[in-house]
Amino acid sequence: MEAMSKNTETPDLTSSEYWSNTIKMSLSKFFILCVLQDKELHGYDIAKEVERRTEGGCTPKEGTIYPVLKQFTKGGYVTFESETVSGRERKIYSVTEKGRKAFQVALAEWMKITRCLQDCSCMVAA
Repeated sequence: MEAMSKNTETPDLTSSEYWSNTIKMSLSKFFILCVLQDKELHGYDIAKEVERRTEGGCTPKEGTIYPVLKQFTKGGYVTFESETVSGRERKIYSVTEKGRKAFQVALAEWMKITRCLQDCSCMVAA
């Protein structure tokens, strides 16, 4: 089943593909901050680490990662150092204390929502 209905621009809310893509987009920011908690990484390695930690559940692409990193840098949540590798500039990102605090807030909200989903009276066995 396709995520979008064939005759309209309305998404097919019965499609697991639709929900999977929606969840992945929402989680990218969370997991980018998450993987930077442990070590400094460049963009490609951030994507690979997010994919590894989520067992493929979240696979951010270049078009997602770099705008998020730019936003995080502008906000003071991450910093970067540039290095040149094979003639190309590579940015190595690291989380700041502000970014660590933001991740803790995000984690608390994530856990609150997870509890709500677990307790949801409308949940049925799959």
